[in-house]
Amino acid sequence: MAENENGSEKTEEATPDKLRKSKDKGQVARSKELATASVLIAAALSIFIFGDRLAYELSIMMKRAFTFERADIFSPEQMWHALVDGFSGLGMPMFFILLMLFIISILGSSLLGGMIFSTKAMMPKFSRMSPKAGFKRMFGMQAWVELLKSILKVAVVICGAWAILAATFEHILHLSVSQLPGSAFEALDMLRWMFLLLCLSLLIIVAVDVPYQIYKHSDELKMTKQEVKDEYRNSEGKPEVKQRIRQLQYEMSQRTMMQDVPDADVIVTNPTHYSVALKYDKEGDRPPYVVAKGVDFMALKIREVGRENEIPVMQSPQLCRAVYHTTEIGEDVPEELFIAIAKILAYIYQLEQFRKGKSGRPKALPTEIPVPEGFIYPN
Repeated sequence: MAENENGSEKTEEATPDKLRKSKDKGQVARSKELATASVLIAAALSIFIFGDRLAYELSIMMKRAFTFERADIFSPEQMWHALVDGFSGLGMPMFFILLMLFIISILGSSLLGGMIFSTKAMMPKFSRMSPKAGFKRMFGMQAWVELLKSILKVAVVICGAWAILAATFEHILHLSVSQLPGSAFEALDMLRWMFLLLCLSLLIIVAVDVPYQIYKHSDELKMTKQEVKDEYRNSEGKPEVKQRIRQLQYEMSQRTMMQDVPDADVIVTNPTHYSVALKYDKEGDRPPYVVAKGVDFMALKIREVGRENEIPVMQSPQLCRAVYHTTEIGEDVPEELFIAIAKILAYIYQLEQFRKGKSGRPKALPTEIPVPEGFIYPN
């Protein structure tokens, strides 16, 4: 188990932030075996695709090189033309073979870990010049793993070559009694198949190396519990700072809320612990909604501002608690509470008409307006 300098075990998986930072530094999982196998298999396939054309151009060049007249010997220009003609024919198939190898070499290296351009990875590291670090690399666990992979590669290639030779042994013996040039072409075709099969055998090494490199990279990036906490603290901010920010945000919201209390139509109280200020747009289609709410000191402050602005204050403990616990500031009250609130709004309207001398005194509301069973909250 990997340990840090303080002896704490690195048991936690790397966080997304650490993965991002390691990627910026060019530290990603890489498999040299995958890149090598990709290039070799691409080379074998390119021989299958462009090999016939390449062999044809080579035969023309050899024929031209060994077939010449007496005048060609004494003419430097003729020899130069023969050389140019010979290599110009080889140029096209060689270009496509090299282009295919170039593309596959890039793709093979980036199949695991992706394609990354990092200037940090190119910077010289003086720690690599340390004899102690070099000694650790030579005799460390990674060196033994590389040695084991090399032995496995040799074993796989030897076993693969032995299996291929055993399967084609009779065919090889048959070539010795075949006539030219057919035997030569048959031998070349057999060789390219052997080369392709040997390259494909390296996929066994790739199947072992790729999961190991992924595991090794993940293990190297593991973090201690303290490192995870520190990173979270640095990314999210210190708890005391976040608490102060939340406190300031709460104070700002409270000040804004108190500015809306004078616009309320009624304030419903507990009467001591809770207060909710409600507003109802008589001309609009919106149902009653909460403009302010609070408990304890804030509840008293809402009632105080309401009295200063002559807002009716009604006592209905169950209804007040129901609205407080189910509705946030600016939200419409639940439909289940419409009937209870409508009774209060109707009473306030009748009371206003009575004060204006337009109607008689309304009947006083009970101190406890009933609410649905699912909206009853303890004091």
